[in-house]
Amino acid sequence: MNYFITGGSGFIGSHLTKLLSELYPDRTIYNLDIVKPGTPLPTVKDYKSPLKEGEKLKSKFIYCDVRKPIELDVPITEDDIIFNFAAVHRTPGHPDYEYFETNIRGAENVCAFAEKHGIRKIVFTSSIAPYGAAEELKEETTLPTPNTPYGISKLIAEKIHTTWQARNEKERQLTILRPGVVFGKGENGNFTRLYWAIRGYKFAYPGRKDTIKACIYVKELVRFMLYRLEHHEEGVELYNCCFEPAYTIQHIVESMKKITGLSVSVMDIPNWLIMPAATIIGALGAPMGICPARVKKLQISTNICGKKLKDSGYQFKWTFEEALNDWFEDNDRKWLK
Repeated sequence: MNYFITGGSGFIGSHLTKLLSELYPDRTIYNLDIVKPGTPLPTVKDYKSPLKEGEKLKSKFIYCDVRKPIELDVPITEDDIIFNFAAVHRTPGHPDYEYFETNIRGAENVCAFAEKHGIRKIVFTSSIAPYGAAEELKEETTLPTPNTPYGISKLIAEKIHTTWQARNEKERQLTILRPGVVFGKGENGNFTRLYWAIRGYKFAYPGRKDTIKACIYVKELVRFMLYRLEHHEEGVELYNCCFEPAYTIQHIVESMKKITGLSVSVMDIPNWLIMPAATIIGALGAPMGICPARVKKLQISTNICGKKLKDSGYQFKWTFEEALNDWFEDNDRKWLK
């Protein structure tokens, strides 16, 4: 049994590769990506790699653009497993068509590759974006109502994968995961920006402190993937992936401060003031990623229910605070990157 990871150079792919190589050192891991591991991404300012200095992924890199049919000159068997992570996902940040081009065509080509070689197991990392932006609690049974190109493209990609599974539903196994904010070393995203904004005295609660932000530690997420592969024989399963219950932005901020030793006071700025300020800052080049679209994202809860995961039999290795501390340790207790 070998592993094919599309987007294997990315944040989640790198952490999964490290876990797989630790648990199954005799198996081959193929990293199918358009960038080599550790390569800075041009779309990310101040990019930080998920790898520690001098660390190398124990996988075989193969240049692969999932927007095109996948042809590989390597041994492939029906017992191999595909982890499909390749996606355009940062939002805002891309023209609308790029989300559809990569996420939809990528899903089609990955499933066609599995079909061609008789591969029976796929783990697909989707997103909570298909639920749409709303305050109400979202369970796996909630009707998706995506309202962004990213969310729409991810929901279509889910349907493409489920169609692949349905063509041989007695033998094929599909796990679809909808993670909340995934944090950890090399995230280059929301939690990293939040930490550095707090540390630099540039963060204030944007109109409210009780915004719910569902999240999960990247190392926990990849451990759960392998758990489901061991405990799911056939069919399609869908899991929200986040701590249960999900935490408020105030809890996240205070936990970050406590774990990293920050003594910064965080103000609460009323909405009537923060949106005009974000508009002005955005016009100046959006330092620290501050712009109206990101402020609006902070104001809307990602109120995702993780009860199904919690009741699945999987045992979390880290609490939220322990996960932050482990991330801090990965950075030699200097910062969160």
